[in-house]
Amino acid sequence: MARPSNLATWVACCLSITLVLSLAGLLIGTSNLQASLHWITSGDAQFSVVLYDIRLPRTLGAWCAGAILGLAGAIAQGVFRNPLAEPYLLGTASGAALGVTFSLIAVDASIGSLAWAGKFGITAAASVGAGIATAFTLALSRGVVQTSRLLLSGIVVGFLLSAVTSLLLLARPETWRTMQVFLLGSTGYLGWSSTLLLGVIFVACLVPAILLSRGLDALTLGDDTAASLGLSLPALRLSLLAVMSVATAAVVGQVGLIGFIGLVAPHLVREALTVNHRQLLLAAPLCGGALLQAADLISRWVVRPAELPVGAITACIGGTYLVLLLWRRSRDG
Repeated sequence: MARPSNLATWVACCLSITLVLSLAGLLIGTSNLQASLHWITSGDAQFSVVLYDIRLPRTLGAWCAGAILGLAGAIAQGVFRNPLAEPYLLGTASGAALGVTFSLIAVDASIGSLAWAGKFGITAAASVGAGIATAFTLALSRGVVQTSRLLLSGIVVGFLLSAVTSLLLLARPETWRTMQVFLLGSTGYLGWSSTLLLGVIFVACLVPAILLSRGLDALTLGDDTAASLGLSLPALRLSLLAVMSVATAAVVGQVGLIGFIGLVAPHLVREALTVNHRQLLLAAPLCGGALLQAADLISRWVVRPAELPVGAITACIGGTYLVLLLWRRSRDG
């Protein structure tokens, strides 16, 4: 168990980094830093729209999305007892993407043109798609008893649904450009309504995850030991997988497919601290939120005034971290 001072230091560092990144999110955009600072200090109503109605919700929404992915990643690694597990393993991301594809084809609209109700509909479509993918995976694996079969089923379902999505996009090429942005991940369409929705879903997923954290601790001891403690393993795993699916679908519905955050955030916490799952479920979202905020800033700044897909940035950061981690472990032994 982590010493309180260490955990408190970690939380304080994450919150401080988040505050700095949030301020940087207001300053970094298509304009230069001097202009942004002038807008903040002048209080001009026209420029306040750029700062407080575009940049600020985008920055806060990126944090919420990263926090949700960090939470979902911690749950996935606990359920599967595998440090390489991540939120998309059950085919939920592919199912959510398929649901969004269906919704875009049905309404014949782009993500950027949808109003709040439309974006809520996209989130609902992503949730339905993720739910169907999860149910398909569970049916294929015949329940949640054997995690290895569950993982294999999730990979198969993910590839299958991705293929269906590709075929639909080939049939409707006018939707391809919108989905291309979506599949690469983007925080550019986040507004106050999206940020509020992500914040509500984060809290709604965090509470049951914390309540089930003792079950995750028991799962680390093995199925037999966990069952001897009086836990219903199928019910516990189903509940945790449901939380993970809802969390993943919400993020995919708002910012598209953003990888590696759910994988790397719990790793960074475990590298710095020795934690139980209750502490991990609190610390990993703080780390994930800061990671996605940083990736969002990089995506805005590198090729300004254009933007890079934030999913590509997270893939570079996550991939580099994992390469260094594997190299260090192979060197040490």
